[in-house]
Amino acid sequence: MSGKHDKYERRRIRRLRIRKRVEGTAARPRLSVFRSARHIYAQIIDDTRGITLAAASSRDPLPPVEGKGKVGVSASVGRLLAERAREKGVTAVAFDRGGYLYHGRVKALADGARAAGLQF
Repeated sequence: MSGKHDKYERRRIRRLRIRKRVEGTAARPRLSVFRSARHIYAQIIDDTRGITLAAASSRDPLPPVEGKGKVGVSASVGRLLAERAREKGVTAVAFDRGGYLYHGRVKALADGARAAGLQF
């Protein structure tokens, strides 16, 4: 392709650029987002120990969804993740959007997590 990348390669490059700066510690773990065509997944990761502290996805049983479609589901996933994080004693995180634009489902997940008490 002589210097051009497809959208998956461009996302991978953006993701690596973000990961150079965003690192999860025990005091402030990383909230990582993965978005597929149908579902959204999020996990809170302590990179120093290499463990996942809490996780939630749209495949989990969710509380009633406010809003429409996948954006509403993403907000519910964010709230569910924040509740699970609080059970583990996590209150502040570093947000890793995973190379996706901070828009739509990724923004809804972040807003849902903030509404449920996570700070970032």
